[in-house]
Amino acid sequence: MEERTFSHYSVMLQETIEALNVKADGIYVDGTLGGAGHSSEICKRLSSGHLYGIDQDEAAICAAGKRLEPFGEKVTILRDNYCNAGAALRRLGVEQVDGIVLDLGVSSYQLDTEERGFSYRFDAPLDMRMDTRQGLTARDIVNGYSEMELFRIIRDYGEDRFAKNIAKHIVQSRQKKPIETTFELNEIIRAAIPAKMRQNGHPSKQTFQAIRIECNRELEVLRDSLDSMIEMLKPGGRICIITFHSLEDRIVKTAFKTNENPCICPPEFPACVCGRTSRGRVITRKPILPGEKELEENSRSKSAKLRVFERK
Repeated sequence: MEERTFSHYSVMLQETIEALNVKADGIYVDGTLGGAGHSSEICKRLSSGHLYGIDQDEAAICAAGKRLEPFGEKVTILRDNYCNAGAALRRLGVEQVDGIVLDLGVSSYQLDTEERGFSYRFDAPLDMRMDTRQGLTARDIVNGYSEMELFRIIRDYGEDRFAKNIAKHIVQSRQKKPIETTFELNEIIRAAIPAKMRQNGHPSKQTFQAIRIECNRELEVLRDSLDSMIEMLKPGGRICIITFHSLEDRIVKTAFKTNENPCICPPEFPACVCGRTSRGRVITRKPILPGEKELEENSRSKSAKLRVFERK
């Protein structure tokens, strides 16, 4: 496999680092290490502090390791899913941290590495696993899920108005032979969408996104991780999350709101009796969006939203 470098470009880099309030002696977690764009900026601001970089992608671990080499012992890199961050850090004797960064979605490196099968732009085996150690692949989903299940994920995760027809075409096609490659899937999707509706971008974009989210359990992992990550923060510690999908953003917004105001007592009660106390405050009432310059320079930032929560 030819060696490629991870993009050094990180979406909303300055906004995220600013919101994180990096302390020179703080402990920080980058739960989606990728090309280490956010991590290297955090490390530049550390003196006696430490950064724990986590990624499930082996290629990311290699690329980030090289980029963070100059920071030496300030950095520990772990190959894992960020949902296991708490347990992984406790094994290293770390109970609480000063800040956490999550930059969700797929990295440009993953999209640009043809054989990973993330992109509809290259003809490759249907894979899409962020962690190549896992069993389930995009091929398994496309060939094994029922028509109803395919419809659900394309509708919900891809937000594609032609989800029903795409699912139907996939099932009809695989009855003749298994669907093996990205280009085979492209052709099936193209046939399922009326010609006059194929003008707005690539017809496969939303379906590929949906399959990738399902394959890597992205929304499930996010939903199950947020409370425990907020719990990991020291008082005054912050978690900064960049999302690229409306469902991701909704999960983050809801979790932050619930952690700020968890009381479930009826409004007519004169005082709280449920015993649920606030864990902190939402710093971003509205999400921070990329600036015009960034939007011009990096098309990936178009749907990005940054939300920030501070621990009490």
